[in-house]
Amino acid sequence: MKQYTLAKTAGFCFGVNRAVDLVYDLIAKQKKAATLGPIIHNPQMVEELSKKGVRIISSPLEAQPDECVVIRSHGVCQSVYDELTAHRITYVDATCPFVAKIHRIVERESKAGAVILIAGDPDHPEVQGIKGHASGPVFVARDAKELKDLSDTLEFSQNTPFVLVAQTTYHTSFWRECLEIARKHYTNVKIFDTICSATSERQSEAARLAAENDLMIVIGGKHSSNTQKLRALCAAYCETVLIETSAEIKDIDFSAYDKIGITAGASTPAHIIKEVLKTMSEILRNEENEDFATLLEQSLESEKVYNGKRVTGVVTSVAPNEIHVDIGAKQAGIIPAEEMTDDPNVKIEDIVKKGDELELIVVKVNDQEGIVTLSKKRCDAMRGFEKIKEAYEAQTVLDAVITDVVRGGVLAYTCGTKIFIPAPHCSNTRVEDLSTLLKKEVRLLIIEVNEGRGRAKGSVRAVLNAERKAKQEKFWEEVEVGKTYTGEVKSLTAYGAFVDLGGIDGMIHITELAWKKLKHPSEVVNVGDMVEVYIKEFDKEKKRISLGYRKECDNPWTIFTTKYAVDDVIPVKIVSFTTYGAFAEIIPGVDGLIHISQIANKRVEKIADVLTVGQEVDAKIIEIDTDKKRVSLSMRALLSADEQKKEHVSEEAAEETVEE
Repeated sequence: MKQYTLAKTAGFCFGVNRAVDLVYDLIAKQKKAATLGPIIHNPQMVEELSKKGVRIISSPLEAQPDECVVIRSHGVCQSVYDELTAHRITYVDATCPFVAKIHRIVERESKAGAVILIAGDPDHPEVQGIKGHASGPVFVARDAKELKDLSDTLEFSQNTPFVLVAQTTYHTSFWRECLEIARKHYTNVKIFDTICSATSERQSEAARLAAENDLMIVIGGKHSSNTQKLRALCAAYCETVLIETSAEIKDIDFSAYDKIGITAGASTPAHIIKEVLKTMSEILRNEENEDFATLLEQSLESEKVYNGKRVTGVVTSVAPNEIHVDIGAKQAGIIPAEEMTDDPNVKIEDIVKKGDELELIVVKVNDQEGIVTLSKKRCDAMRGFEKIKEAYEAQTVLDAVITDVVRGGVLAYTCGTKIFIPAPHCSNTRVEDLSTLLKKEVRLLIIEVNEGRGRAKGSVRAVLNAERKAKQEKFWEEVEVGKTYTGEVKSLTAYGAFVDLGGIDGMIHITELAWKKLKHPSEVVNVGDMVEVYIKEFDKEKKRISLGYRKECDNPWTIFTTKYAVDDVIPVKIVSFTTYGAFAEIIPGVDGLIHISQIANKRVEKIADVLTVGQEVDAKIIEIDTDKKRVSLSMRALLSADEQKKEHVSEEAAEETVEE
């Protein structure tokens, strides 16, 4: 006798129910209504409201003068409220109270100077609405990995406050992973658990039902975020089918299932759930009337073990080279270690223990020895391939680990199966030695699926290019003269250094690397160095960026004018001669001129007779020309009055002698 169980938490949540009731209330009052986007993610409900005259608009300005705009349960940005008020448009706010609470948190904490972090789907309207209530920096992370990556790339001081919130329908297990990352990588973070309690309860009950039943039916809109999460959650435990209406029930073969669980997303109306239950009851009632002999034959057939059959086994013992399982047959079930997983980074004893229930594939039956050889990795691969196909259709990015180098590319392990990555798709730059990629964690897109052969191709390059493009677009949106960046030196030329600013390159001209004259950029920086630079100028059309590297605080002239003034007596070193004087180094990068008339109190015919290059002397600063950055020095000014008189008398005596 087949049995089915309906989840107690199936169907409309409080927020959705409130939003729908508000629309029906407007209809009952014979008021025209227009929802800002679909009121809920359920096509049947949206169609039903459309028949009652409720329009869907994408902007407040699309509303007709006599219409009342309904803000859906997902909520909207603050700018939408401002637009409604500015144009005096009548509206009803059906934002879920749980979502509105997040809006208040984000507004308050953002105004206080915190950087807002949102765990959720950046494309979901709820998340977009939450972002729109932040007055400062705000970032969205799909999962714990993206949250960690953000911590590595964000340029904020160590004391910068962060606030982490979650999309109300966010997966609870993902949220736990995000909490670990937040506490480990964000030193000053405040966490608000904003997952809706109804969502958490619905997910927990769905997981429990899936573990207890052979088949799970999830009812809801195929574009509903929370419904898709329920489907993924249940699929981890048993066969799972997602349907929108009772009409799709007829396509399901219930003959292989004895226990059936049913749940529904938060956007699924009660009448659709009732229709599904009614249709199921009729189908199951008809199936129970089948001939007893047929049922007996099917029962006996189900006990047979043959190659390719999927079975469930309970682990009875674990050894380094094999796992013994009870599959409910007369033969002993054995899983060789190499048939457990393709992941080279795990140990068998770390992933399975006595009492675990495993889904397996029969690969060999030896009736003489009474042994059935089983494979978990092949079963995982079959289930994983379904996930691969879903990822291909949705163009979802997958996390993978490169495990093997093969002809023409590499193999990457993800979703329990291996994906071939052609060599040109291993990176967005040429990889000379593919073996350097082994054991490397990568993110890839599925670019080709061959269902007949059960194979798929992936591309790391596609993900890197997409990320690079996104970074470039973000860069050009935010770039401004004077803004500082930290980047990696990618290459050097005779005239400068090229720096990767995160998806886009800028150039530091050789004259901007240091205050002194350089023969080559390598005197200051090398390829691979991380440097702090600032934007000197940029051209969006030509995609050119000029960077500055040298700092004003290191400017020799600035150091000189800060340290010295006119009339200061300083030690200097003679560095060169001219016909009109000698140049002396005051500090590295700043030279002063001692005019020939300022070297001594007597006439100097040849400077080399008085001074030598490298000689250190004391001189007095007699003039600083700030505009031309010139310094005039005098040795003569340091001679005592007696020395000056003596020199003067000597000169007169010499002149008189000449006259005789």
